[in-house]
Amino acid sequence: MLENYLPILVFVAVGIAVGVVMITLGFVLGTRRPNSEKLSPYECGFEAFEDSRMKFDVRFYLVAILFIIFDLEIAFLFPWAVVLDKIGMVGYLSMALFLGILVIGFIYEWKKGALEWE
Repeated sequence: MLENYLPILVFVAVGIAVGVVMITLGFVLGTRRPNSEKLSPYECGFEAFEDSRMKFDVRFYLVAILFIIFDLEIAFLFPWAVVLDKIGMVGYLSMALFLGILVIGFIYEWKKGALEWE
């Protein structure tokens, strides 16, 4: 039984060894020329001017949630489209209900002005 897992163990060991060798080679052969530009904190091409713990506008979070919603929608649509001929009308109606709920949420966000930028 354990001999079936030997190829997997060898594969994992080789992968770890290659990773360790590459990182070691990078540290050993890499050039080290630090200067003020490389050591400065980078934030969008200019020096940071405020505290990093400042509050973000809620619209950033709404856009992120909207992205996640539509990303998940696509993740559910692909398998549904593949088996649509097998699941019949019940599967079609359940996906129509799912998409309808998402569209209602999108329209609500749109009407509330959550997607408007000033």
